[in-house]
Amino acid sequence: MYYVTPRQLVFPGDLVATSDSKVEGAVYLDGNKYRSSTVGLVEFRDDTVVVVPLEGIYRPKRGDTVVGYVTDVLATGWEVDIKSFTSAYLPISEALQRQVDLETTPLTAFLNIGDVIVAKVKEVDMTDEFPAILTLREERVGKVERGIVVEITPVKVPRVIGKKASMLNTLLEVGCDIVVGQNGRIWVKCKDARDEVFLASLIKKIEAESHVMKLTDRVKAEIENYKRARL
Repeated sequence: MYYVTPRQLVFPGDLVATSDSKVEGAVYLDGNKYRSSTVGLVEFRDDTVVVVPLEGIYRPKRGDTVVGYVTDVLATGWEVDIKSFTSAYLPISEALQRQVDLETTPLTAFLNIGDVIVAKVKEVDMTDEFPAILTLREERVGKVERGIVVEITPVKVPRVIGKKASMLNTLLEVGCDIVVGQNGRIWVKCKDARDEVFLASLIKKIEAESHVMKLTDRVKAEIENYKRARL
């Protein structure tokens, strides 16, 4: 007997199936029932239910800043990839400051497939088709016209920011705009493309060496050396 459905999001301790069922993945046996041992997504493979771990996958929360890619233009808004277990939704009302005549002006005139946006998570409802609703009606959000996007594991985002934003403030010493998305995408815009490449390498270094002591000091030293070399 199964207690879950395909594509269902489960959390540690959630019931998955009875012990006479075929179950694989991130589960543990509790008496005569299987329970999920992690945050995971349910898949049905033939006659077996599988809990696929989502640890490290971004879980949207209200108020988060995210960097996303537009993946589809819908009738009333846009579908956006936010590096989560499912796409997010950006309604027209949360993207445009004024009403538009959709019969004469297509939505692609504002955002099209492949466009990059910085957005805020306005609402989260796991029962909806699109659990995360985005908004562009906040400060420092909107369509990204220039710069690069650096991808890291979402769980490493706090290390890129640092305690009291110490690491982020260090990175800002290069003289560029940086927006750190909680979903593990970081937008960097500099006047010089070489600075963008340098910052991208530093961000990946922070991701790889997040466990290293005094990493902020090491990053600061690299920035100082880089700035001296550019003189």
